[in-house]
Amino acid sequence: MGITFVEKGDRTRPRAHAKVALVLAGGAISGGAFKIGGLIALNTLLSNRGVTDFDIYVGISAGAFLAAPLAAGIGPEEMLRSLEGTSTRLEPFRPIDFYRPNWREFATKPLRASRDALSFIPGASLALARQLGRHRPEFVNRTRDFLHEPGLRTAELLVRPIIQDMLRESDLRPGLSYLPSGLFDNSGIERFIRENLRKNDVPNDFRLLQIERGKSLYIGATNLNTAEGVVFGHDEDNSVTISEAVQASTAIPGFYKPARIRGQDYIDAGVRRTANISQAVKRGATLVIAYNPFRPYVNYYADQLLNQQASISDMGINAVVNQAFRTMLHTRLLLGIEKIQMDPNFHGDVVLLEPSETDVKFFNMNPLNFWERAESALHGYLSATEAIERHYGRLDGILRSYGIKTDLDRLRERVEMIRKANYDDRAIMKVLQREMHPPREPMLQRDQPVPLRVVRS
Repeated sequence: MGITFVEKGDRTRPRAHAKVALVLAGGAISGGAFKIGGLIALNTLLSNRGVTDFDIYVGISAGAFLAAPLAAGIGPEEMLRSLEGTSTRLEPFRPIDFYRPNWREFATKPLRASRDALSFIPGASLALARQLGRHRPEFVNRTRDFLHEPGLRTAELLVRPIIQDMLRESDLRPGLSYLPSGLFDNSGIERFIRENLRKNDVPNDFRLLQIERGKSLYIGATNLNTAEGVVFGHDEDNSVTISEAVQASTAIPGFYKPARIRGQDYIDAGVRRTANISQAVKRGATLVIAYNPFRPYVNYYADQLLNQQASISDMGINAVVNQAFRTMLHTRLLLGIEKIQMDPNFHGDVVLLEPSETDVKFFNMNPLNFWERAESALHGYLSATEAIERHYGRLDGILRSYGIKTDLDRLRERVEMIRKANYDDRAIMKVLQREMHPPREPMLQRDQPVPLRVVRS
């Protein structure tokens, strides 16, 4: 796992009313489970403030699916129990919630194609009659040219006017419009968030959530028809519910049909943004902890191939597309980080957590494979733990400057428990789902001075 630091705060000045934000990028099912594992590691590390105690939550795609429960006070351990079907606070997140077929369009699109095809027959007859009547001289000349010089050009000149007339007289549309707009329907995700917010007596409303819990939740999406990014939140677009915003944000193009909500079609927020750290900064966050599970895989070290001497191209088309997709997302993320680093108005700190760039195991995990969620969660926990240990001095210094205490021994204790589980998947999941932290210690008062320093990893 890698950690990138942006430290711009002035540690000689008091940090009154400092806001802490958690920003979660996308990642589909395996990336989401990977983030749950990493969030469990972070939650285990923090001794007087958990990941449900921050001020601002920003989520995109799978990150939105996690940010909503976190803002509602539901921790990552409980979310992992939901994935495993053992939670008492959350309903199980089932395969049908993730893989709900797009039954409606699979049924209606063929029926529409059949209806339009039937309307094409009288339209074709009318168009041919028009060509033989009103446009008869031109039709005869084009026929003569074709018979004299058969070929693609003369055939096109003969047939194209007839086809154009046929299409004008019928309701037939371009062929691909009769295909479904997505294989699956993510309304199951909306239902899952809605029902579990209700079950935990948490309002399914951005403004009420902010009033009742004091948490600012922001969820991004992309408007399909305008190609513009949309941010839902209590002081942004609050025309939809939290669960509807999560549905809009998680509509992966092609995999899910666009989420039609209040007359608007939305697709995955990752089309425009990778993490949207700037949204947290815009809302006054001084410390931003961001988590991105997708980064490109670096297959070279010291001019040598790492993956058993195999290039990524030798790993097949899936690996090539995977690498291209990750590269696109990560490039945008780094540009956003650089923009924040250069922003003269930002005087805070950013901690970006990501997998190791040489993590071939996670690179090879299918992001849309529901049955790899447990392995992804474990891998996320171990990756985060390894990175936290490696950068602990620096990370602890930043967190303590905001009054956040850490307990590295507790993090190591869980790792030792995982080792003792000896590859027993069920035992390992119980270790990850266990609440390791005692009751939280009181936070420092926000008006206490908090020193900062400027460094960049």
